[in-house]
Amino acid sequence: MSLSAPALHQVEIVYGAYNDHPLRQEVNDEIHARPYERLRAPARVSHLGMFSGRHAAEADRAAVADLCNRYGVEPPPPDAQHMSADFGAFRLKWERRTEFSTYTFIVEEDFDDPFAGPPIERLPQDWLAKLPGPRLVGIHLALEPSWSQPRSSGGIVALFNDHTVVGSHITGGAARVWTDFRIHEDGFSRILLRDVNLRERQAGRAIQRLLEIETYRMMALLAFPVARRLNPELNQLEERLAWITERMTGSDRERDEQHLLGQLMELAAQVERIGNNSNYRFHAARAYHELVQRRIQELREQRIQGVQTIQEFMERRLVPAMRTCETVTERRESLSERISRTGDLLRTRIDVALEAQNRDLLDSMNRRARLQFRLQETVEGLSVAAISYYLMGLVSYVLGAARDAGLPVRVELTQGLLVPVVVFLIWLVVRLVRYRIARKQEA
Repeated sequence: MSLSAPALHQVEIVYGAYNDHPLRQEVNDEIHARPYERLRAPARVSHLGMFSGRHAAEADRAAVADLCNRYGVEPPPPDAQHMSADFGAFRLKWERRTEFSTYTFIVEEDFDDPFAGPPIERLPQDWLAKLPGPRLVGIHLALEPSWSQPRSSGGIVALFNDHTVVGSHITGGAARVWTDFRIHEDGFSRILLRDVNLRERQAGRAIQRLLEIETYRMMALLAFPVARRLNPELNQLEERLAWITERMTGSDRERDEQHLLGQLMELAAQVERIGNNSNYRFHAARAYHELVQRRIQELREQRIQGVQTIQEFMERRLVPAMRTCETVTERRESLSERISRTGDLLRTRIDVALEAQNRDLLDSMNRRARLQFRLQETVEGLSVAAISYYLMGLVSYVLGAARDAGLPVRVELTQGLLVPVVVFLIWLVVRLVRYRIARKQEA
């Protein structure tokens, strides 16, 4: 059923009325980012992986823009993370990763020697020398056509300087690949890929996966020297923790426990320093290793008789190195937890000792308070007696004066009768004063 013009206009209005999320286009385009190249055999590839660091994205883009300006090619946008362009003499595929950039130079042409005159020789040498970061990955890859003369096993080994070669059928038998995973005298490793029945996109995917396997392998192995360097340091820290724990069990003095606690805190700081300096590298190695395994699975390898496959080579060489890194990570985390538990135990012992000291101090203060109270009561009794004595003296003067005045007063008898009354009154006054003072302190 066809729609009339007003109906079409209404449909356009409805669709245009949506309030799209500001990141909708960016999120949708992400799944189409970094597309595979379309390649036809014969072709050769030079691949560089430059470890420029996590904060060098601008420098990497500037380097690519410089090359584009030299060849009259439109440079990448300011926020670009990848680029693919034809420079005439070669094609460039540039990709920026978290801490490195890869530069893949592609030339489609016939060749006799797969690794003589690689594409990278067509690049300006001054530009190559200024690339940000040190080179971590360098690969020459040759894609042989299916119609070329097949190479013998000896000829293939000779291309890799008689090193042990690994290889397999890949992409369901549509291609065969050989490599030795070694850095040759020109500073590049080598990969030979023979087309059996590859389509253009399939060839691009196969080459991209092979390059990424080698790139991510090298990135993952960056953690291995760190792990080997940390192993002796962790051994020393574990020995120090064992010594502190042993001293803690035999210590019964607060001064020794405070000293051990200080050493334990220093030990914890050293372990945290190791973690801060190595955690990123080990976590990155784990992620890169997973990418290597995934790319190998995507190759869908099939064995070439008498040749070790890429997956077998990685399981024998790369997996043990990654397990060493994981072991170091687990040792550091375990050491940190043990230090924390030991510190808790030591602090508990110190707290218990301090509580015992505080209890003894409070008992001593209570004893002193009771002694002081008793002394105070004694002093109050003496004070009552002293005040009564002086007051009776005044009363005796009054009674003597009354007798001299002719009043019928018996001084001694009256004094004797007044003594209990005076003492009681003085005692009552003292108690009243104490009571008022206690009330004021409680308030």
